[in-house]
Amino acid sequence: MARSVASRQNWTGWAFVAPAMGLLGLFMVYPIIWSLWMSLQTGKGLNFKFGGFANIIRLTKDPVFQHALSNTLVFLVVQVPIMIVLALLFAVALNNPRLRGRAILRTAIFLPCVTSLVAYSVLFKSMFAADGVVNDTLMALHIISAPIGWMLDPFWAKVLIIMAITWRWTGYNMVFYLAALQNIDPSIYEAARIDGVPARARFFSLTIPMLKPVILFTTVLSTIGTLQLFDEVNTITASGGNGGMPADSTLTLSLYIYNLLFKYVPSYGYAATVSWLIVIMVGILSWIQFQVAKDR
Repeated sequence: MARSVASRQNWTGWAFVAPAMGLLGLFMVYPIIWSLWMSLQTGKGLNFKFGGFANIIRLTKDPVFQHALSNTLVFLVVQVPIMIVLALLFAVALNNPRLRGRAILRTAIFLPCVTSLVAYSVLFKSMFAADGVVNDTLMALHIISAPIGWMLDPFWAKVLIIMAITWRWTGYNMVFYLAALQNIDPSIYEAARIDGVPARARFFSLTIPMLKPVILFTTVLSTIGTLQLFDEVNTITASGGNGGMPADSTLTLSLYIYNLLFKYVPSYGYAATVSWLIVIMVGILSWIQFQVAKDR
């Protein structure tokens, strides 16, 4: 009797989760398997055939892909450390109970990450135009003598994208650090003060080691987000020949995938191969970060 009741409960449980598992399989597992199969196909549009590793060989000979890869790695190496450091410094500063207006400052820094991606990208594009408010302000302060071509010069175009994504996502990471800091026992810092440990030493010897799991978490998330960078470059600077003006200096892997599917003659197999390359890069970089951050 007990076995019959347990079996009935087991089937009831499976009946409850079956719809959710079916939807996950249909909208997640099946597309993943399909994209993996498509990465082995060659051809244009719907006229494709099995090509084996032809798309991988094509990657090694594609100068546009290599340019997109180098741009993406530049954004990753430069922007992610800047954002993580800023988020950590803001969190430490805004965790000070003696700071007035902490709630307003926290809201102001966090607010960009809840704004529309397109809206803030258009705002940045307007602010950093040749006759935009940024150039006008810098010229009024006599910092520059002529307008900076933020969206016309390859170097400044990269700087603009880095500033845009840093402005948007710093507050998002800051919230994680604030939550972690508020879970640290204040008596630890009090004991360090009594022992005469200066503030700088407390930050590097106490705060950072205790936040290491959260720093690792935000670094992995930021790495994944940067490798998938699309909205900002597509809205702010994507009006060049391949979608990353000037001279494709802001073309990223995700934007290149978009171009392969929607701007050129569709190459589904090659686009799937580039997509799987991003997956592999995310896995490798995440593994490296976990290895570097783990306790010895």
